[in-house]
Amino acid sequence: MQNPLSRLWLIDAGYLFNATRSVGADYQIDYMKLRGYLEQDGPVWRAYYLNSTQATTSAGLDRFHAWLQSAPPSGPKIITKLYSLKETSVDQVYCEACQQKVNVSCPHGNGGHRLVSQQQKGVDVGLATLALTHVSRYDTLLLSSGDRDLLDAVEYLSEHGKRIELVVFRTGVSTELQSRADRIYWIDEFADEVRRT
Repeated sequence: MQNPLSRLWLIDAGYLFNATRSVGADYQIDYMKLRGYLEQDGPVWRAYYLNSTQATTSAGLDRFHAWLQSAPPSGPKIITKLYSLKETSVDQVYCEACQQKVNVSCPHGNGGHRLVSQQQKGVDVGLATLALTHVSRYDTLLLSSGDRDLLDAVEYLSEHGKRIELVVFRTGVSTELQSRADRIYWIDEFADEVRRT
């Protein structure tokens, strides 16, 4: 039998990291404090943190991911799923003003440096998959993402009786997602309460 207070929290780490800049260059979220803030309105059944990372990570990043997964009182107990960044070689980019492709090069490499573009891949699909995989186990989806690519999954869940709550900053959030949310926790409004110190 489903618990009516059951809440699933899905976090797009790339979105939250980039959106924190709207508060300040040095602002960082304390995920334990943020989970505590959200749980004032009821327990979170399960939380997932999805991110794309370099193939080789730093010891500090590994410690952070381990801390995320630690249970209270040591950590916020957030399941961490990591995906590889997709790298694409870049030697040309499109110039909108000229309406043509132009060559790019590293100013330090005299043509000998390989330039790459790194893109987050897998996170949006992972978020949608988790939301649908656990659909019978939660009543409310807490979503920390501003990506319009999740709109179809959000609409499906909403139309099938799930409550949708966004946990986001005021910047970088699709208006299509905003219009389908039953509630929005604007982190900007309580940023100091969940600041990492």
